[in-house]
Amino acid sequence: MALTAPRTLSRTRQPRRTGRRHPLVATVMALPLAVLLLVVFDGWETVATQASSVGVMLGR
Repeated sequence: MALTAPRTLSRTRQPRRTGRRHPLVATVMALPLAVLLLVVFDGWETVATQASSVGVMLGR
């Protein structure tokens, strides 16, 4: 087996950002898929029921 030097980070590579994604960015990323699933599975009644339930829960 050949001996190789250990890998080092390139000086030009930027470190990855750690932390959480902004909620608005996450919403914009998830919204198209949510709309597609809503249309494909015809879930308007389910969405209305869930939204109503969340509204009642937040109203308490």
